[in-house]
Amino acid sequence: MANTKEASRQPHLEGAERIEYRGGALQVPDRPIVPFIEGDGTGPDIWRASVRVLDAAVQAAYGSRRGIAWLEVYAGEKAHQRLGTMLPAESVATIREHRVAIKGPLTTPVGGGFRSLNVTLRQELDLYACVRPIRYFPGVPSPVKRPQDVNIVIFRENVEDIYAGIEWPAESTGAAELRAFLADHKITIRPDAGIGIKPISQFGSKRLVRKAIQYALDHGRPSVTLVHKGNIMKYTEGAFRDWGYEVATTEFRDRVVTWDEVQRTFGGRVPEGKLLMQDSIADIMFQHLLLRPREHSVLATPNLNGDYLSDAAAASVGGIGMAPGANIGDGHAVFEATHGTAPKYANLDKVNPGSVVLSGVMML
Repeated sequence: MANTKEASRQPHLEGAERIEYRGGALQVPDRPIVPFIEGDGTGPDIWRASVRVLDAAVQAAYGSRRGIAWLEVYAGEKAHQRLGTMLPAESVATIREHRVAIKGPLTTPVGGGFRSLNVTLRQELDLYACVRPIRYFPGVPSPVKRPQDVNIVIFRENVEDIYAGIEWPAESTGAAELRAFLADHKITIRPDAGIGIKPISQFGSKRLVRKAIQYALDHGRPSVTLVHKGNIMKYTEGAFRDWGYEVATTEFRDRVVTWDEVQRTFGGRVPEGKLLMQDSIADIMFQHLLLRPREHSVLATPNLNGDYLSDAAAASVGGIGMAPGANIGDGHAVFEATHGTAPKYANLDKVNPGSVVLSGVMML
């Protein structure tokens, strides 16, 4: 049940219950408590519109038998105004306790300033898979000729790669120490260079690809494409590719076939009932999104590639204003608007709430 502190502060929580996680599955009561973060800039505008749609959908499906008890938690500018910090520990703890949450856009500074709140939430809750389904909705303006051919789901690794935030500014003590260490290994870096480290682990790569493959199998998708820059970064992104194939050919051997096997053994045709595992260099994938999107169904990518590709794919079907997103771990998930805060449109009710509405569809 909702705890007494919550219920006294927000009477509508009386009788509502937390979502639990047992046996590898979410246990959802008839009146689950779902935390939400309005977001910054246009966040309150699009949340006000979206929550009406989500409540109406639940009402249409279940009548009075089921409903969502919304619990507001604070992050971003609203949290800073009220509590003096951009991401209160209590907010993270509340989301962790209630398992599933939804949020609007949060301010992320460019260059200096505080660290991305979105990245911090993902790392604090180990939300290792950023899931972005991207498809065309008839009537939405698009810059490409055949946007209806785009129907992909991107699984982006969410907590490693350069987003781990391991970096030192140019001419700092840390950068100097790292340059000295590298110099011992005959690697020279200019003294005025900022330095970042790009960790991609076997564990992180395999669990991301495993989730992508399982999704494809559960939803009858024809293929999973590993997207990487392994021709250049052989021991990080190249390893991501190799570890991805290893997961496919050991854990899912009876249900998948690789592109090499299709060419070598099956005459260029995927056997019926098999999931195709293939891979693509990242820059080639950008071309495929524009020219041959029907050749790809589920993409699994390291963090940075997935960030670029998600927005590029969304642009081909009308823009990120219509793109939903979810950050999913094992037993926790935060669904979110994928676009920015657009502060100049705040309080004008001009911004399309489609991204939050469709993220709510994913959540439900």
